[in-house]
Amino acid sequence: MIGLDTNVLVRYLTQDDKAQAAAATRLIEKTLTSEAPGFISLVALVEVVWVLESCYHCTRQDIAAIIEQLLRVKQMHVQNAEVVWHTWRLFAAGKADFADCLIERIGQAHECIHTVTFDKNAAIAVGMQLLVK
Repeated sequence: MIGLDTNVLVRYLTQDDKAQAAAATRLIEKTLTSEAPGFISLVALVEVVWVLESCYHCTRQDIAAIIEQLLRVKQMHVQNAEVVWHTWRLFAAGKADFADCLIERIGQAHECIHTVTFDKNAAIAVGMQLLVK
């Protein structure tokens, strides 16, 4: 397995820098295989989503489609893929940030009773418990 940093994934997805995009494309499409996949950590995945939203102004639907593709492609291995699938469903169907969805789903996967937050929107959107000040 080869670990993939956020910038490699972003260059591949956006194709915005000719030289770096070509190198990322070569790696992902020619070098990585189902037997020797690229590894996408949860940190890299959250960063990719943040970059696509904040720098490239991708829509929620675009981001949901990208996450789904990364989960489905055989030459990629997403850390905690089952948790990310649950996160993807919550994110695609709702209004919460991807990171909030992932935080809540990771807590659920680790048998947390609930996840607390001061963020009212996260409490409503993903079922976190609002911590009263």
